[in-house]
Amino acid sequence: MNRNKGMIEGILFSMGGSVKKKQLMDVLGIEKKVLDDLLSEMKEDYKSEERGIQLIELEDSCQLCTKQSCYDVLIRVVKQPKKYRLTEVMLETLSIIAYKQPVTKSQIEAIRGVKCDHAVNRLMEYGLVEEAGRLDVVGRPILLRTTEEFLRAFGVEHIEDLPSVDPTMLEEFTQEAQQEIGGL
Repeated sequence: MNRNKGMIEGILFSMGGSVKKKQLMDVLGIEKKVLDDLLSEMKEDYKSEERGIQLIELEDSCQLCTKQSCYDVLIRVVKQPKKYRLTEVMLETLSIIAYKQPVTKSQIEAIRGVKCDHAVNRLMEYGLVEEAGRLDVVGRPILLRTTEEFLRAFGVEHIEDLPSVDPTMLEEFTQEAQQEIGGL
């Protein structure tokens, strides 16, 4: 095994969570292209069926994690797998944050038409949403965005990988919403 691949593996294993690629480049004294090549090689190495871990990339970070094929056995060891109980309200709120981020609670409420405090608080407890700063307007409302945990939970590497909404369906949704508003 290449010494740098071994070092990356050791760092990622020891840290448990994700590690910024910039940190790895700085510590190992390598360029981005070299790191990207090493990470690609490692991903291929872990694809072997007998391997129980995989290397995932999340935005500008990477992490070692258990392969999905091992979950059944892992669950029996852990006994209490981390499960999110996402209600329809929480899913709607999370969808708005994911597609509109960074977004404020009032912007979410304007889209949904109801308060979202409870849903946002639960999503933050689950680590799926976090503060992304404050909007530079009167009252300086908090901006919200999704987290790396969101990316992991939904199996995407980048926010851009989320499915896009079909423009025809979007137009239908808009018309339905306008009819509902008109009917009130």
